[in-house]
Amino acid sequence: MTEIPASMRAVVIENPGQSGVLVSTTETTPNPADNEVLIRVNAAGVNRPDCLQRRGLYPVPKDASPLPGLEVAGTVAALGSGVTRLRIGDDVMALTHGGGYAQYCCANEAHCLPIPPGLTVVEAAAVPETFFTVWYNVFMRCALQAGETFLVHGGSSGIGTTAIQLTKAFRCKVITTAGSDEKCEFCERLGADHAINYRTEDWAGLVREVTNDRGVDVLLDMVAGSYMQKNLELLARDGRYAIIAFLGGSVAELDVRPVTLKRLTITGSTLRPQTVAEKAAIAAGLAENVLPLLESQAVKPVIHTTFALDEAQAAHELMESSQHMGKIVLRVADEQVP
Repeated sequence: MTEIPASMRAVVIENPGQSGVLVSTTETTPNPADNEVLIRVNAAGVNRPDCLQRRGLYPVPKDASPLPGLEVAGTVAALGSGVTRLRIGDDVMALTHGGGYAQYCCANEAHCLPIPPGLTVVEAAAVPETFFTVWYNVFMRCALQAGETFLVHGGSSGIGTTAIQLTKAFRCKVITTAGSDEKCEFCERLGADHAINYRTEDWAGLVREVTNDRGVDVLLDMVAGSYMQKNLELLARDGRYAIIAFLGGSVAELDVRPVTLKRLTITGSTLRPQTVAEKAAIAAGLAENVLPLLESQAVKPVIHTTFALDEAQAAHELMESSQHMGKIVLRVADEQVP
């Protein structure tokens, strides 16, 4: 059994600001609380909420680690009181309550999933945040069903690539928007039936065209802002609209008549504030419905590139440039234990 060091390498946010406020330093290794495990981190996913937290725009819950990082993959190194399912030495991918940009990180046992055979540790680190988000919003809250039509904006992002693959695996018609012809081709290779370049094409008009003016049943939106009115108008009768981010702004003036005329449902969420039990329910849904798809490689995380832990600044700069297609992951195992 590998001894757990008293200190570890980690990335901290010195002050809210640009990527330069991310600093690699030495921190005290955390101890797992009740029902938590301590994970020796091999890789950690990078997500937009990390960037928002760095800028001071994503408040850290009082019970969360102040370190950035919401998903990791690695090996269970220690068990907190009450842990019954996992054992020291188990390889897991976990949704964390912060703290992923470090050599060791705690996670609730119920928020950990086994790493499926055939997935690398880097790929496993790209699963939790995006798969939890898509499963919760698209399948649990919006109840997407086989045969329905689904639209996701930002199809080449980590969320988008996950949403395209999952909804296609559940036999839905998939439409997406992306910001270049290259990204659109990339989305179609992942399974999108139609990928529309929102910079050069009338994306709303084309969605109407490919749905024969019927519209879409479920829409996953990371843009909001000026897209919201078009989104409402593009939903079919009994359509469901999930908002998970505000890249286009959180304020919009809307004609909400489509909501009543078409019996629409508007919902939304952020993942981090969900309760332990709510996240556990999402994990259980993934274990039952999605792990088999990952094991068969019918669905697979798409990795754009990786960075070493001490290159977190560069990882954030790439994330905020929107030039990536797929996930960005930090290779934590590259770091030397202090």
